[in-house]
Amino acid sequence: MMMSVSGWDSFTTRMASMPDMPGTPILSTVFNYRVPRAMRVSLKIYDLLGREITTLVDGVIEPGEYSVQWDASGSVSGVYFYRLQSINFSQTKRLILLK
Repeated sequence: MMMSVSGWDSFTTRMASMPDMPGTPILSTVFNYRVPRAMRVSLKIYDLLGREITTLVDGVIEPGEYSVQWDASGSVSGVYFYRLQSINFSQTKRLILLK
């Protein structure tokens, strides 16, 4: 699924669950995004209380397509939020992690 976002060419997410060994799921989420021009970009994960869990991207990014993976195997089941942000754009979406 691709979304058109003002100031961005596209931003997508994909959730994958791949067994490492029988009965042990490895959970990861891949965030795909395309940057139209050089800009400072941050992508952060927050818990339901708004506490920052991790920073996946934080820096000046050149134009192009990027993928970044969040290994959620060490996180508990629950509701999380991810925020993709630049100087003129901010998008926050909900992510539900079920183990």
